[in-house]
Amino acid sequence: MSEIQNKINGLIKLREEAKMGGGQKRIDAQHAKGKLTARERIKLLLDEGSFEEFDMFVTHRCTDFGMDKSHPYGDGVVTGYGTIEGRLVYIFAQDFTVSAGSLSKTMSEKICKVMDMAMKMGAPCIGLNDSGGARIQEGVNALAGYAEIFQRNVMASGVIPQISVILGPCAGGAVYSPALTDFTIMKKDTSYMFLTGPKVVKTVTGEVVTQEQLGGASVHSTKSGVAHFAVDTEEETIALIRKLLSYMPQNNCEDAPLAVCTDSINRLEDSLNEIIPDNPNKPYDMYEVIKAIVDNGEYLESQASFAKNIITCFARFNGQSVGIIASQPKYMAGVLDINASRKAARFVRFCDAFNIPLVTLVDVPGFLPGTGQEYGGVITHGAKLLFAYCEATVPKVTVTLRKAYGGAYIVMSSKHIRGDINYAWPSAEIAVMGASGAVEVLAAKEIAATEDPEAKVKLITEKEKEYTDKFSNPYVAAKYGYIDDVIEPRNTRFRIIRALQSLATKRLVNPAKKHSNIPL
Repeated sequence: MSEIQNKINGLIKLREEAKMGGGQKRIDAQHAKGKLTARERIKLLLDEGSFEEFDMFVTHRCTDFGMDKSHPYGDGVVTGYGTIEGRLVYIFAQDFTVSAGSLSKTMSEKICKVMDMAMKMGAPCIGLNDSGGARIQEGVNALAGYAEIFQRNVMASGVIPQISVILGPCAGGAVYSPALTDFTIMKKDTSYMFLTGPKVVKTVTGEVVTQEQLGGASVHSTKSGVAHFAVDTEEETIALIRKLLSYMPQNNCEDAPLAVCTDSINRLEDSLNEIIPDNPNKPYDMYEVIKAIVDNGEYLESQASFAKNIITCFARFNGQSVGIIASQPKYMAGVLDINASRKAARFVRFCDAFNIPLVTLVDVPGFLPGTGQEYGGVITHGAKLLFAYCEATVPKVTVTLRKAYGGAYIVMSSKHIRGDINYAWPSAEIAVMGASGAVEVLAAKEIAATEDPEAKVKLITEKEKEYTDKFSNPYVAAKYGYIDDVIEPRNTRFRIIRALQSLATKRLVNPAKKHSNIPL
């Protein structure tokens, strides 16, 4: 056998060794927990045969605490690039079989290299997280590694889509990278995120809590809003990533890919003519409206279990990707509150950053009142949503279905904050407030002066009817040009598509500045 063939055989052997990560025993332990290995996850996610790996032979440089005795290839993370539906993506997957996926300086360098290349090439970056945190043996070098990653997350924000997937532990400083990316997906039962673990919590506060209760997928997808999606299996996670990317462009200089539309533009939805109840205080399901107007009734909802009074989802109109922000009258009457404002604001800003048009469906009675909201800073949080819509330069189409009261009317992509095309259904009510509240202000003295109970009730009823007749319709706003047209509900799909087509060449640039100062 020639010398060169010996070297080739040596390379093949080293590759096989690197692909085993921490060894068969640890791979088996990973499978026993119901978890896939880093390489298995990448193989499932990327198009078959498309993965090209970087830095397979990198090893750590630590010599303290016995670390010099073992130098596994790859050092706990698999990095490289490949394609998803033929589109270039960069990826890193932490390998729990090597030092529990803990982050070393060399591991961070591998991740940073992939992120740098994703920025150069203008392609999405996907991180599959399954790590025990910072590698304690490396001390400040591990912390430096995290900081280098965070800096790149921030520089990439709004330039390329960044998706974080939590498939195991993610604790301490490690949580900040996912928090800085665009979307975070958590797998139920096997993943968790928190800054300080249950032991520290018990020591400091005396509170006894499990990992799942402190930072499981259900907690972060329903209570904190940290996770945008919670999934049951790793296979479901992979399918979700592929679907999510299908709605996004490669980078901020491109448009999202157009899909082939098999759903007629002219499709009428007669059910929409009857979906608004006669009683203005009776709820209906906004999901039914969304399903009726988007292509083939298909949409992908973000943060579905968090702040359910507002819906944020991706969908398509005539094959064009859009972001939908919609009030949900079925939950808390569709009011805006702290969490709903935060949720919608971030979604609006993502869509604006990546040239995805915004479609807003409005049925909002106002902001949620009470000390809990005021003390929690609802003014500042509500201003985030206002700021996001005001700043957005993408095409903005708004449809007011029923209520649009007070400041909430302004905030939800009204004409006054650069809404491009604003439609209303005949059932729309655009006013400062509802009839009962308005009458309490407008006729306060007259009502107070009426002593007879029956006469007082009659007076209030008459005044409310007068206010309702004047404002419980869209025509006052339409008279001033604040509503571009009052449309028949069943024509909504067609009118939105035509509006988006007309806005395809929209050009709007905000004033030159270093950056804005959004209320945080």
